[in-house]
Amino acid sequence: MAKLERKLSKGRPKATHGGFSFLVSGRLPAHRVSLQRYLSASRNGLIEDLGGEENLSTQELILIDRSVSILGVLRCIEEFCKERGVFKGDEIQPSLGKHYVSFNNSLKQILALLGLRKHDIDELTPLEYIKQYDAEKAQESGEKTTTQNLSQSEKGAQRASKSDILQGK
Repeated sequence: MAKLERKLSKGRPKATHGGFSFLVSGRLPAHRVSLQRYLSASRNGLIEDLGGEENLSTQELILIDRSVSILGVLRCIEEFCKERGVFKGDEIQPSLGKHYVSFNNSLKQILALLGLRKHDIDELTPLEYIKQYDAEKAQESGEKTTTQNLSQSEKGAQRASKSDILQGK
């Protein structure tokens, strides 16, 4: 029987993003451990957005866990591209090919299934913003707000104009 020889590769090991390893094993590569906090916070945020874990069905929890797994793969690929660049030679990184797009679409569909949507944000008019800003500053310094000062000066101007009218000015 011929003896099998193991070929040693020359140079450093091939750099990978580690996303697929995370998907298969559930463990992040050593150089991607910082993503664990991000993924935990994302999972907790999704659960909170849906009313807490006690209000979720098993199906919803499975979808949340699946979305966190997909998000982990996507973030590994994104971090890899941030470190190595988007292009490999004259072509785009292979990890940004159809797999990246399909993972993104899957995540989008899961979030839509969970019913997550952008919250309506009340937009302030410029005057409302100024009033809110002045109120916050006034609370900090204990002074009256500019809009209150303006309204007082307007009242003073109205009084002056009434007295001017009465005096015939």
